[in-house]
Amino acid sequence: MTSKLQLSLTLLLLLVFNLTQSQEKRAFSLYTQKGEKISYDTMLDSLSKTNVVLFGEFHNNPISHWLQFEVVSDLKTSKTNLAIGAEMFETDTQSVLNLYLKDSLTEPKFKKEARVWSNYSTDYKPLVELAKRDSIPYIATNIPRPYATRVYKNGGFSALDSLPKNELKWVAPLPIPFDINLSSYQNMLDMMGGHGGEDLVKAQAIKDATMAHFILENLKPNQVFVHLNGSYHSNSFEGIYWYLKTYRENLNILTLTTVEQKNVHQLKEEHKGVANFIIVVDENMTKTY
Repeated sequence: MTSKLQLSLTLLLLLVFNLTQSQEKRAFSLYTQKGEKISYDTMLDSLSKTNVVLFGEFHNNPISHWLQFEVVSDLKTSKTNLAIGAEMFETDTQSVLNLYLKDSLTEPKFKKEARVWSNYSTDYKPLVELAKRDSIPYIATNIPRPYATRVYKNGGFSALDSLPKNELKWVAPLPIPFDINLSSYQNMLDMMGGHGGEDLVKAQAIKDATMAHFILENLKPNQVFVHLNGSYHSNSFEGIYWYLKTYRENLNILTLTTVEQKNVHQLKEEHKGVANFIIVVDENMTKTY
Protein backbone atom coordinates (compact mmCIF):
# COMPACT_ATOMS: atom_id res chain seq x y z
CA MET A 1 0.00 0.00 0.00
CA THR A 2 1.43 3.35 -1.01
CA SER A 3 2.00 6.05 1.58
CA LYS A 4 -0.47 8.29 -0.31
CA LEU A 5 -3.19 5.63 -0.06
CA GLN A 6 -2.42 5.07 3.64
CA LEU A 7 -2.75 8.79 4.26
CA SER A 8 -6.08 8.90 2.41
CA LEU A 9 -7.46 5.99 4.43
CA THR A 10 -6.30 7.58 7.71
CA LEU A 11 -7.99 10.87 6.83
CA LEU A 12 -11.18 9.03 5.89
CA LEU A 13 -11.23 7.16 9.20
CA LEU A 14 -10.69 10.40 11.12
CA LEU A 15 -13.55 12.02 9.20
CA VAL A 16 -15.91 9.11 9.97
CA PHE A 17 -14.89 9.20 13.66
CA ASN A 18 -15.48 12.93 13.93
CA LEU A 19 -18.86 12.68 12.21
CA THR A 20 -19.87 9.88 14.57
CA GLN A 21 -18.82 11.92 17.58
CA SER A 22 -20.63 15.05 16.40
CA GLN A 23 -23.85 13.13 15.72
CA GLU A 24 -23.90 11.35 19.08
CA LYS A 25 -26.52 12.76 21.40
CA ARG A 26 -25.93 12.30 25.11
CA ALA A 27 -28.13 13.65 27.88
CA PHE A 28 -25.25 13.66 30.37
CA SER A 29 -21.67 12.56 31.04
CA LEU A 30 -19.83 11.76 34.26
CA TYR A 31 -16.45 13.22 35.18
CA THR A 32 -13.98 13.07 38.04
CA GLN A 33 -12.85 16.10 39.98
CA LYS A 34 -9.94 16.48 37.53
CA GLY A 35 -12.18 16.40 34.47
CA GLU A 36 -11.54 12.81 33.42
CA LYS A 37 -14.49 10.78 32.14
CA ILE A 38 -15.61 8.04 34.48
CA SER A 39 -18.11 5.22 34.16
CA TYR A 40 -21.21 5.02 36.32
CA ASP A 41 -20.14 1.64 37.72
CA THR A 42 -16.72 2.95 38.78
CA MET A 43 -18.34 5.90 40.50
CA LEU A 44 -20.88 3.64 42.22
CA ASP A 45 -18.10 1.42 43.54
CA SER A 46 -16.46 4.45 45.17
CA LEU A 47 -19.75 5.63 46.66
CA SER A 48 -20.35 2.22 48.26
CA LYS A 49 -17.12 2.55 50.26
CA THR A 50 -17.63 5.97 51.84
CA ASN A 51 -19.58 7.20 54.89
CA VAL A 52 -21.54 10.09 53.42
CA VAL A 53 -22.53 10.96 49.87
CA LEU A 54 -23.57 14.57 49.29
CA PHE A 55 -25.57 14.54 46.05
CA GLY A 56 -25.79 18.10 44.76
CA GLU A 57 -28.75 18.58 42.46
CA PHE A 58 -30.37 21.28 40.40
CA HIS A 59 -33.86 21.19 41.90
CA ASN A 60 -35.57 21.24 38.48
CA ASN A 61 -33.18 18.94 36.62
CA PRO A 62 -34.63 15.51 35.78
CA ILE A 63 -31.20 13.93 35.25
CA SER A 64 -30.21 14.84 38.82
CA HIS A 65 -33.35 13.20 40.19
CA TRP A 66 -33.11 10.13 37.96
CA LEU A 67 -29.48 9.53 38.95
CA GLN A 68 -30.33 9.98 42.62
CA PHE A 69 -32.88 7.20 42.29
CA GLU A 70 -30.46 5.00 40.33
CA VAL A 71 -27.59 5.49 42.78
CA VAL A 72 -29.73 4.62 45.81
CA SER A 73 -31.36 1.67 44.04
CA ASP A 74 -28.03 0.25 42.90
CA LEU A 75 -26.37 0.74 46.27
CA LYS A 76 -29.31 -1.09 47.83
CA THR A 77 -28.95 -3.91 45.29
CA SER A 78 -25.25 -4.23 46.19
CA LYS A 79 -26.28 -4.96 49.82
CA THR A 80 -24.97 -1.62 51.06
CA ASN A 81 -26.46 -0.56 54.40
CA LEU A 82 -28.20 2.68 53.45
CA ALA A 83 -29.85 5.76 54.84
CA ILE A 84 -31.26 8.69 52.90
CA GLY A 85 -31.44 12.30 54.02
CA ALA A 86 -32.77 15.36 52.27
CA GLU A 87 -32.75 19.12 52.34
CA MET A 88 -36.32 18.97 51.03
CA PHE A 89 -37.73 17.87 54.41
CA GLU A 90 -37.46 20.05 57.51
CA THR A 91 -36.45 18.53 60.83
CA ASP A 92 -39.74 19.24 62.59
CA THR A 93 -41.54 16.99 60.07
CA GLN A 94 -39.54 13.83 60.89
CA SER A 95 -42.37 12.25 62.88
CA VAL A 96 -44.76 12.78 59.96
CA LEU A 97 -42.24 11.29 57.56
CA ASN A 98 -41.77 8.29 59.85
CA LEU A 99 -45.51 7.65 60.03
CA TYR A 100 -45.78 7.69 56.26
CA LEU A 101 -42.80 5.35 55.84
CA LYS A 102 -44.55 2.91 58.19
CA ASP A 103 -47.73 3.21 56.12
CA SER A 104 -49.55 4.79 59.08
CA LEU A 105 -50.49 7.99 57.27
CA THR A 106 -52.29 8.63 54.01
CA GLU A 107 -50.34 10.28 51.23
CA PRO A 108 -52.51 13.44 51.08
CA LYS A 109 -52.12 13.96 54.84
CA PHE A 110 -48.40 13.29 54.63
CA LYS A 111 -47.90 15.78 51.80
CA LYS A 112 -49.76 18.47 53.69
CA GLU A 113 -48.18 17.94 57.10
CA ALA A 114 -44.67 17.40 55.74
CA ARG A 115 -44.98 20.59 53.69
CA VAL A 116 -43.56 18.85 50.64
CA TRP A 117 -42.10 20.93 47.83
CA SER A 118 -44.24 21.71 44.78
CA ASN A 119 -42.16 19.31 42.65
CA TYR A 120 -42.42 16.47 45.17
CA SER A 121 -44.54 14.16 43.00
CA THR A 122 -42.20 14.25 40.01
CA ASP A 123 -38.81 14.62 41.68
CA TYR A 124 -38.76 13.33 45.28
CA LYS A 125 -41.64 10.91 45.63
CA PRO A 126 -39.87 8.03 43.83
CA LEU A 127 -37.11 7.86 46.46
CA VAL A 128 -39.52 8.28 49.37
CA GLU A 129 -41.56 5.38 47.99
CA LEU A 130 -38.39 3.30 47.54
CA ALA A 131 -37.44 3.99 51.15
CA LYS A 132 -40.95 3.01 52.23
CA ARG A 133 -40.89 -0.22 50.24
CA ASP A 134 -37.41 -1.32 51.30
CA SER A 135 -37.43 0.03 54.88
CA ILE A 136 -34.58 2.46 54.28
CA PRO A 137 -34.32 5.21 56.92
CA TYR A 138 -35.23 8.60 55.42
CA ILE A 139 -34.09 11.59 57.44
CA ALA A 140 -35.40 15.15 57.33
CA THR A 141 -32.29 17.30 57.75
CA ASN A 142 -33.11 20.92 56.92
CA ILE A 143 -33.81 23.62 59.50
CA PRO A 144 -37.47 24.71 59.62
CA ARG A 145 -37.76 27.59 57.20
CA PRO A 146 -39.10 30.16 59.73
CA TYR A 147 -35.94 29.74 61.82
CA ALA A 148 -33.63 30.44 58.88
CA THR A 149 -35.78 33.46 58.02
CA ARG A 150 -35.45 34.65 61.60
CA VAL A 151 -31.64 34.48 61.34
CA TYR A 152 -31.75 36.54 58.15
CA LYS A 153 -34.25 39.16 59.25
CA ASN A 154 -33.79 39.44 63.01
CA GLY A 155 -30.10 39.84 63.69
CA GLY A 156 -28.20 36.67 62.87
CA PHE A 157 -27.68 33.57 64.99
CA SER A 158 -28.68 35.36 68.20
CA ALA A 159 -32.25 35.46 66.85
CA LEU A 160 -32.50 31.76 67.73
CA ASP A 161 -31.54 32.20 71.37
CA SER A 162 -35.16 32.78 72.36
CA LEU A 163 -36.43 29.52 70.87
CA PRO A 164 -38.11 27.20 73.38
CA LYS A 165 -35.97 24.24 74.38
CA ASN A 166 -38.25 21.77 72.60
CA GLU A 167 -37.74 23.68 69.34
CA LEU A 168 -33.97 24.00 69.63
CA LYS A 169 -33.79 20.24 69.01
CA TRP A 170 -34.63 20.97 65.36
CA VAL A 171 -31.53 23.13 64.88
CA ALA A 172 -27.79 22.38 64.99
CA PRO A 173 -26.43 22.96 68.51
CA LEU A 174 -25.75 26.63 69.13
CA PRO A 175 -23.45 28.42 68.78
CA ILE A 176 -22.47 26.96 65.42
CA PRO A 177 -18.99 27.36 63.91
CA PHE A 178 -19.00 30.03 61.20
CA ASP A 179 -16.45 31.18 58.62
CA ILE A 180 -17.72 33.97 56.41
CA ASN A 181 -14.51 33.78 54.37
CA LEU A 182 -15.48 30.48 52.75
CA SER A 183 -15.59 31.11 49.00
CA SER A 184 -19.22 29.97 48.67
CA TYR A 185 -20.31 32.48 51.30
CA GLN A 186 -18.23 35.25 49.77
CA ASN A 187 -19.82 34.46 46.39
CA MET A 188 -23.25 34.86 47.99
CA LEU A 189 -22.30 38.32 49.18
CA ASP A 190 -20.99 39.21 45.73
CA MET A 191 -24.09 37.91 43.95
CA MET A 192 -26.38 39.92 46.23
CA GLY A 193 -24.33 43.07 45.70
CA GLY A 194 -24.22 43.70 49.43
CA HIS A 195 -27.99 43.37 49.88
CA GLY A 196 -28.85 41.16 52.84
CA GLY A 197 -25.35 41.42 54.24
CA GLU A 198 -23.74 38.97 56.62
CA ASP A 199 -27.06 37.79 58.07
CA LEU A 200 -28.09 36.39 54.68
CA VAL A 201 -24.94 34.29 54.69
CA LYS A 202 -25.63 33.24 58.29
CA ALA A 203 -29.09 32.02 57.22
CA GLN A 204 -27.35 29.82 54.65
CA ALA A 205 -24.82 28.65 57.22
CA ILE A 206 -27.48 27.62 59.77
CA LYS A 207 -29.06 25.47 57.05
CA ASP A 208 -25.68 23.88 56.20
CA ALA A 209 -24.84 23.28 59.86
CA THR A 210 -28.26 21.80 60.64
CA MET A 211 -28.13 19.42 57.68
CA ALA A 212 -24.62 18.30 58.68
CA HIS A 213 -25.70 17.83 62.30
CA PHE A 214 -28.67 15.63 61.43
CA ILE A 215 -26.62 13.57 58.99
CA LEU A 216 -24.17 12.80 61.79
CA GLU A 217 -26.95 12.25 64.35
CA ASN A 218 -28.44 9.53 62.15
CA LEU A 219 -25.37 7.98 60.54
CA LYS A 220 -24.84 4.42 61.74
CA PRO A 221 -21.60 2.36 61.66
CA ASN A 222 -20.91 0.63 58.34
CA GLN A 223 -23.60 2.67 56.65
CA VAL A 224 -23.65 4.89 53.57
CA PHE A 225 -25.76 8.00 54.11
CA VAL A 226 -26.91 9.49 50.80
CA HIS A 227 -27.93 13.11 51.25
CA LEU A 228 -29.91 15.06 48.64
CA ASN A 229 -29.28 18.79 48.53
CA GLY A 230 -29.01 21.69 46.18
CA SER A 231 -25.57 21.71 44.61
CA TYR A 232 -24.66 25.04 46.19
CA HIS A 233 -24.86 23.46 49.65
CA SER A 234 -21.90 21.15 48.93
CA ASN A 235 -20.02 22.53 45.91
CA SER A 236 -16.27 23.12 46.26
CA PHE A 237 -16.27 20.99 49.43
CA GLU A 238 -17.87 23.74 51.44
CA GLY A 239 -21.32 24.23 52.98
CA ILE A 240 -22.55 20.92 54.41
CA TYR A 241 -19.20 19.29 53.63
CA TRP A 242 -17.30 21.92 55.65
CA TYR A 243 -19.59 21.46 58.64
CA LEU A 244 -19.37 17.67 58.50
CA LYS A 245 -15.58 17.86 58.54
CA THR A 246 -15.64 20.49 61.28
CA TYR A 247 -17.85 18.29 63.45
CA ARG A 248 -16.12 14.98 62.59
CA GLU A 249 -12.76 15.43 60.92
CA ASN A 250 -12.12 11.78 60.05
CA LEU A 251 -15.44 11.28 58.25
CA ASN A 252 -15.20 9.90 54.71
CA ILE A 253 -17.32 12.00 52.35
CA LEU A 254 -17.78 11.94 48.59
CA THR A 255 -19.60 14.68 46.71
CA LEU A 256 -21.52 14.72 43.45
CA THR A 257 -22.67 17.85 41.73
CA THR A 258 -24.73 18.79 38.70
CA VAL A 259 -23.63 21.29 36.06
CA GLU A 260 -25.09 22.20 32.68
CA GLN A 261 -23.09 22.68 29.48
CA LYS A 262 -23.80 22.97 25.78
CA ASN A 263 -21.22 20.25 25.12
CA VAL A 264 -21.28 17.28 27.51
CA HIS A 265 -18.25 15.61 25.90
CA GLN A 266 -15.67 17.69 27.74
CA LEU A 267 -15.76 19.26 31.18
CA LYS A 268 -15.25 23.02 31.24
CA GLU A 269 -12.31 24.30 33.26
CA GLU A 270 -14.62 26.32 35.50
CA HIS A 271 -16.36 23.13 36.64
CA LYS A 272 -13.23 21.16 37.51
CA GLY A 273 -12.70 20.66 41.23
CA VAL A 274 -16.24 21.48 42.33
CA ALA A 275 -16.96 17.91 43.48
CA ASN A 276 -15.51 14.41 43.49
CA PHE A 277 -17.89 13.45 40.68
CA ILE A 278 -19.47 15.89 38.26
CA ILE A 279 -22.65 15.21 36.30
CA VAL A 280 -22.60 17.28 33.12
CA VAL A 281 -26.10 17.64 31.73
CA ASP A 282 -27.00 19.00 28.29
CA GLU A 283 -28.17 22.56 28.88
CA ASN A 284 -31.19 21.91 26.65
CA MET A 285 -32.46 19.23 29.01
CA THR A 286 -36.14 19.60 29.87
CA LYS A 287 -36.83 21.07 33.31
CA THR A 288 -39.33 19.57 35.76
CA TYR A 289 -40.76 23.01 36.55
